[in-house]
Amino acid sequence: MDALAESYAAELIKFGIGSAILVPGAYTGGTNHFAHAGTPADTARAAHYDTLYDKLRTDMAGALTAIFPDGHDASEVADEIVRVVGLPAGKRPFRVHADPSKDGSEVVSAVYDRTRAEFYRRTGLAELLTDQASL
Repeated sequence: MDALAESYAAELIKFGIGSAILVPGAYTGGTNHFAHAGTPADTARAAHYDTLYDKLRTDMAGALTAIFPDGHDASEVADEIVRVVGLPAGKRPFRVHADPSKDGSEVVSAVYDRTRAEFYRRTGLAELLTDQASL
């Protein structure tokens, strides 16, 4: 989804349409992720995968909960969306993170955004970048 948002941003800038990417953290409270997701019709195959991945899923959920600080919930993502949309056109950041766990994705995104912006400049596509695209 991130790559799709980056592509849209580059395609739409020539039409004066700004974009901002919001990267949410792994909020373990305040949501019902996949609460109503369907289940596979092939229950035998699903059970087989459960034997392979159930411990991994359980451990991952526990690990995410352990690194996520108390006192935060998914409403912070909505608050960040409101904040970014409320900024003046042309002043919105290209990408923001709403992640109290500070898992390091901000650093990865910053390096990637600088690399992408440099590639656009070197290939003559700098017009497809906003001023904030490599910040």
